Amino acid sequence: MSLTAAIDSASFSLCIAGRKQAFLDEVLVDTFISVLRQIAEKREFRGIYCVMPDHLHLILLGINEQSDVLRAVVDFKQRSGYWLKHERPIFAWQKSFHDHLIRAQELGVHVRYVLDNPVRKGLVREWREYRFIGAIGMDLETFLEGMGPD
Repeated sequence: MSLTAAIDSASFSLCIAGRKQAFLDEVLVDTFISVLRQIAEKREFRGIYCVMPDHLHLILLGINEQSDVLRAVVDFKQRSGYWLKHERPIFAWQKSFHDHLIRAQELGVHVRYVLDNPVRKGLVREWREYRFIGAIGMDLETFLEGMGPD
């Protein structure tokens, strides 16, 4: 698949090399979400994220035919990796990442999986209690209401 091919929506999992717990650092998490927001504007997507201690889950949704969520993830890894190298050199991204194209009828399952990740890991009782979950380019609660019941 070409990086320039438009993709409607996909899920991504990006891990810190060695599964080190880089994302316990709130400054690092806030910086990475800021980078993700900048890339969302440039690459024209909206999305949902969950930042776990050693990895990041993203669901990216294209907003028009020019949206390229795969290119967005590559851009994000490059920019955030550069930041890590200079600001937190003990951490680095794993070279590859897991990706999955999402069909419209699968979106709810993927969103719930991402949101429930900190619950499954025993970090919180309910996903809304977890600080490092959010949305880019949309209101998460409104988006969930539009998806309907489980």
